Amino acid sequence: MLDQQGTAAAPMPEPLRDEDGVIREDYVARVVDAVRRKDSESLRTLVGALHEADAGALIEALEPDMRPQLIELMGRDFDFSALTEVDDSVREEILDELEPETVAEGVRELDSDDAVYILEDLPREDQEEILEQLPATERIALEQSLLYPENSAGRRMQTDFIAVPPDWSVGQTIDHLRETDDLPERFYEIYIVDAAGKFLGAVPLDRIMRSKRPVRIADLMDPDRRRVRATQDQEDVARLFERYNLVAAPVVADGDRLVGVITFDDVVDVLQEEAEEDIKALGGITRDEELSDSVWTIVRSRFPWLFANLMTALISAWVIRQFSGSIEKMVALAVLMPIVASMGGNAGTQTMTVAVRALATRDLGDANSWRVVRREFLVGVLNGLGFAIIMGAIAVAWFQVTELGIVLGLAMICVLCAAALGGIIIPIGLIRMGADPAIASGPFVTTVTDVVAFASFLGIATMWFGLR
Repeated sequence: MLDQQGTAAAPMPEPLRDEDGVIREDYVARVVDAVRRKDSESLRTLVGALHEADAGALIEALEPDMRPQLIELMGRDFDFSALTEVDDSVREEILDELEPETVAEGVRELDSDDAVYILEDLPREDQEEILEQLPATERIALEQSLLYPENSAGRRMQTDFIAVPPDWSVGQTIDHLRETDDLPERFYEIYIVDAAGKFLGAVPLDRIMRSKRPVRIADLMDPDRRRVRATQDQEDVARLFERYNLVAAPVVADGDRLVGVITFDDVVDVLQEEAEEDIKALGGITRDEELSDSVWTIVRSRFPWLFANLMTALISAWVIRQFSGSIEKMVALAVLMPIVASMGGNAGTQTMTVAVRALATRDLGDANSWRVVRREFLVGVLNGLGFAIIMGAIAVAWFQVTELGIVLGLAMICVLCAAALGGIIIPIGLIRMGADPAIASGPFVTTVTDVVAFASFLGIATMWFGLR
C-alpha cells in the first residue's frame, strides 16, 4: 500500500481493544500464534505500533512464559516503556528471564524516569549487571537517581532538561533548541542556571516565543518558580502539582543545583498509585498485592488483616456472652442486634473513609481537626435520631412490643454517635502516633462500633426489661 507521496506506508496495527475497551481475545490469539511460530515480522506488525499502555495490557494478557519470548522476538522494535505499565511482579518476572544486554539495550531508549522505574525494584546485583552494559554518561545518571530515597522526587524525575545561562538572548536560546539533536522528547519550559548549575529561574516556552530575539532570557525568567527537592516525597510533589496546577517543576539538590525535572504525566502516575494504595489499605490489602499475584502470595498478604479482624470479632463475641441470659429470655434481641451492629459498622466506615482520605491529602490537620470531629458527631446524632425513629417503628410493628422500639431507638442513637466519633478520632490518633491510618483504622473502628452496638442494645434492653 502506497501513501500520497508514493512511498510504502506502514501497515496499520491490529486493534487491541473492542468498543468497550476490553482486550480482544482474537487479537491476543494472533499474538500468541506469532510467538509460538517465532514469527518476528508478524509480531512487529501486530504489536510494533501499539501505545505503551496497550502494549503493557497485552503483555499481562499473555501467559508468563510467552512474555519474555515476545520481547526477544521483537528485538529493537519492542518499546521497553511498556514495562512501566504492567504489575511489578510481572515486570520482575520478565526482567529475570531476559539477558542483561537485552534489558540494557531497551533501557537506553527510555527517558531516565522510566528507566529508573524499571530498574529500582531489581536486586542490587541485577541493577549493576544491567548498568554495566550502558555508556558511562547514561550509567552515572541512572546510578545517581537510584541513590535517592524510594518514592522520592529524585526517583521520579527526568534527568534530561534544557538549561541555559542567564546572559543568553531569546535568539540564542531558540537557535540552541533548533540546532541541538539530543533534546528531551517533550519540554514545557527552559531553566536558567549559573556556571555552577545553580537553579536561578524558569521561562515558559510561550513567553520565549512571544519575545523579540535580542531580549535577555534573564529578563523573562521567574526567579520564584516553584521547585521540588530531590529528596522530597512523591506524594508531597503530587499535592504541589495539584494545588498550583503545575505542568512541570524543576528538581533541585543541595545548594539549589538543578538535577532534573518532573512533569505532570509522572505526577498522574503517583496520584493513581497513592489512591490505589489507600483503597487497598482500607480493605485490608497490602499495597504490594497485584492482580497477577499467585494464590499463595495473596493468602500471605491478606491473612494478617483477617486475623486482626478475628480478634476484634472475639471481643464482640465476649460482649454478647455477657448478655446471654437476656438473649435467652427475649429472642427478639438476637434478631435485632445484628441490625444495630451493621448500621454502626457502615456508619463508621463512611466516616473513616472520609477521614483517611482527608488525612492522606493533608486536607485534615491540627487546624481543623476538632471542627471536623464536631461536625461528624452532629452527623452521627442526626442520623441516629432518624434511624431510631425508623427502626423503632419497625421493631414495634414486627414484635408488637412498644418498649422494644424505644430500646432499639436508643441503641441506634448510641451506636451511630460512637461510629461517627470512632471513624474520625481513630484515624487522627493513629497518624499522630506515626501509624498509617488507612491500614490500621479498620480493625479499631470495627471493634468500637461492634462493642458499642452490642453493649448499648443488650445493656439498655436488660435494664429496661429487667432481664437479669
